[in-house]
Amino acid sequence: QVQLVESGGGLVQAGGSLRLSCANSGRTFRTYSMGWFRQGPGKEREFLCAASWSGANTEYADSVKGRFTISRENAKNTVYLQMNALKPEDTAVYFCALAWDNAVQSMRVRGASAVNYWGKGTLVTVSS
Repeated sequence: QVQLVESGGGLVQAGGSLRLSCANSGRTFRTYSMGWFRQGPGKEREFLCAASWSGANTEYADSVKGRFTISRENAKNTVYLQMNALKPEDTAVYFCALAWDNAVQSMRVRGASAVNYWGKGTLVTVSS
């Protein structure tokens, strides 16, 4: 059973950095892509980035390209989101996502409908 648990959220000043982690405590016997989404107050859940099983293929939303970096460490069943140059508009609950479809384009194109499992989310607040 897949269980995703995010950590690393918190309060940071604009221009600062945070690194989120997401650990999969379940056992899986197939490859899968991992991604990050966020949901701001009064907004829909938004795709941010995704990485294939090997990590060699990644996709980013334009809103975070160049500022956020996704990486994964399969030996630890963990995916990371390094967030730099944070802005107040980055304030949101950040969700880790797992999709059995290893094609990272699926999360970017289909969004939440491509996701098979979600974490519970971690809050990131960026102060101005």
